Amino acid sequence: MNINQLILIVTEKINKNILLKSINIEDKTFLHKGHKTNQDGKFHLKLTIMSQELKKMNKIQSTKKIYSILDEELKKYIHSIQILII
Repeated sequence: MNINQLILIVTEKINKNILLKSINIEDKTFLHKGHKTNQDGKFHLKLTIMSQELKKMNKIQSTKKIYSILDEELKKYIHSIQILII
């Protein structure tokens, strides 16, 4: 899977499962180049999500919701994920 496919899948899954105003996903994989744990085919994503639904939750609840939605992608394709809820 390439980064563009992954971003599309993540966007679609979050849009389907969370009421949101907007989502922005950035590829931050370059931050892990040279790290011992860096693996080809694993990406670092930064999600900026504007959602009243998530804003009403505490940080742990909103993070758990996102992790459950992206369970398969986190296991197979995502090395690291940053989540910013606004």
